[in-house]
Amino acid sequence: MTDFDARRIQTGAFTTSFLDSGAPASGGDEVVVLLHGGGPGANATTNWRGFIPGLSDRYRVIAPDIYGWGDTDHPAEGEAPGSMTAWVRERVNQILALLDALGIDRAHLVGNSAGGALSLWITATAPERVIDLTLMGSAGGQMAHPTPEVMRMASFYKDASREGIEALTRWFVYDEDTLGSSIAEIVEERYAEVHRPEVKRSFLSMYQAPTSPAEMTLPPSALRRIRHRVLLVHGREDRFVTPDSSVYFNQQLENSQLHVFDKCGHWVQIERRDAMLLLVRAFLREEL
Repeated sequence: MTDFDARRIQTGAFTTSFLDSGAPASGGDEVVVLLHGGGPGANATTNWRGFIPGLSDRYRVIAPDIYGWGDTDHPAEGEAPGSMTAWVRERVNQILALLDALGIDRAHLVGNSAGGALSLWITATAPERVIDLTLMGSAGGQMAHPTPEVMRMASFYKDASREGIEALTRWFVYDEDTLGSSIAEIVEERYAEVHRPEVKRSFLSMYQAPTSPAEMTLPPSALRRIRHRVLLVHGREDRFVTPDSSVYFNQQLENSQLHVFDKCGHWVQIERRDAMLLLVRAFLREEL
């Protein structure tokens, strides 16, 4: 028995696929929305299935496949947004429409990597819909030159092999032994996902020139207008979004706090799951 159900619901012009833990046993009505990252083969299940049970006793947890990934409807051939800026706008509208469709007025947002940048854009667009934010290895801040790992991720389809997926998977974590035998499962799941024609089409639309991941960046003037409580979480050895990004957010977001995990890469929710859950639960209860 899982701690969530897979559901689909209409969100504007397309249908969104999402995981839903349902009402918590505690009887509380607060909602946590988990927004996954943007690597090849990413979706709500691969990012969050091990994390949802750590929150679902107290919160209703929603984890959507963000537009352009997973089982959410993909744009048809020739109809994809023409830039990362346009993709971001569509995704902001998607998540707000998802909340509307589920009758959710306000939610806690937890965003990983590209999902962190999306969380910030949602908050900047509709601050009244957001209670607080947890940003884990979040994109959307000031970036130095892209690391070799990021360049390999963005150009993944030049070598969309099992070996390519396995290399990225190992690079996402500091110590690949923490993945144990699950690394083979992750590789096979993501390999199958990236070879779905609609997933490939969407990914190439996002990452190929003239569009750029840098278009996810919020300007400082927008960040300074965010007054929500923000928990920033980062792996010290993250090479996809380096920790200086969260240091920058900590400087710009006036009500933020930063926690850095040592010996940890980009997937804090997997490598340091239990410690991160303790941190997030305390933050949501306003005990931090």
